[in-house]
Amino acid sequence: MNFIKNPRAIEENSMEMIYPFIKDLDLTAEEITVYSRMIHAAGDVDYGHLIQTSRGAVAAGIEALRRGCNIYCDVTMVQTGINKRALSVLGGKVFCRIADPDVAKRAKEKNVSRSMEAMNSFGSDLNGSIIAVGNAPTALFEAIRMTKEEGITPALIVGIPVGFVGAAESKETLIRESTVPYITVRGTKGGSPIVASVINALLYNLVRRDNMLYVAGMKD
Repeated sequence: MNFIKNPRAIEENSMEMIYPFIKDLDLTAEEITVYSRMIHAAGDVDYGHLIQTSRGAVAAGIEALRRGCNIYCDVTMVQTGINKRALSVLGGKVFCRIADPDVAKRAKEKNVSRSMEAMNSFGSDLNGSIIAVGNAPTALFEAIRMTKEEGITPALIVGIPVGFVGAAESKETLIRESTVPYITVRGTKGGSPIVASVINALLYNLVRRDNMLYVAGMKD
């Protein structure tokens, strides 16, 4: 059987196949990388018309990463999917507290989800960060609340929880009420791989990949 075997060739061919589905969306070059990787991660070209971003959100995320911002996740699946070697070149780290015993204890006492309590526990550390929510609508609702009621100012919220209970509603709330830049996907679609693809796309606008060696300064 004849098929493409080289990983870079597979990736480049995939991006070429995806481009016709987003070429009419009036995107910047950086936004094209984000949209393309989201569609690639989902295997679903319908994403092109479901992705919703605030004005300048992709640029805000890239600039935050350039400054070495940290990333705070709702679940370990998001944390695992982010290219931490590329992130470390820029000085950032990824954090997730859903498995923290203290978080689990407080969540049980409050009768809320662990991901919601974990997000709350980050507090002011979220300022200037990227919040990455790929599973739990409760974590996204909490992040939105913290920006509105506690004055938390992340550089970007990537809020794309997946599912049927609260997921679409949390994303519509983000679109309607967010006071900070955001990237999301309308409806029930989404998930940790999609969120990780967003973060990695932002990173690849800043670092160069040479045989798994990551070098900063890809773009001025």
